[in-house]
Amino acid sequence: MDFNTMSLFGMVKSKLTWLGQRQEVLAQNIANSDTPKYRASDLKPYDFEELMRKEAGQLNMVTNDPSHLPGRRVRIRDYASVVERRPFETMPNGNAVVLEEQMAKVNETQINHNLMTQLYKKHLNMIKMAIGK
Repeated sequence: MDFNTMSLFGMVKSKLTWLGQRQEVLAQNIANSDTPKYRASDLKPYDFEELMRKEAGQLNMVTNDPSHLPGRRVRIRDYASVVERRPFETMPNGNAVVLEEQMAKVNETQINHNLMTQLYKKHLNMIKMAIGK
């Protein structure tokens, strides 16, 4: 049984992917906190409704004849990043990274990651209980 094909596990996996990419962007912001004229960036917020809309467009058609066209599978692109246009604070060298803000976002990402992994584990245990293990 492939758990990634089940909708709940697929959604948790996509949220974990988003959280991993966000962690990379935030780490890059922190690493460039002394780079002149560097602006902090972040990913667009995770939008569950948008994800469902994209997933619905990915259904493959079933063909029963070799001459039928199978259709084209649409690929979900990676999550887009957004650069903050008007930062709250800017250093004299033009750097707009506020370390406290970035660390708060890192902490928020960590909490959400722990929540998603716990959710995944709980549902996996529920399936194990249902099959009798």
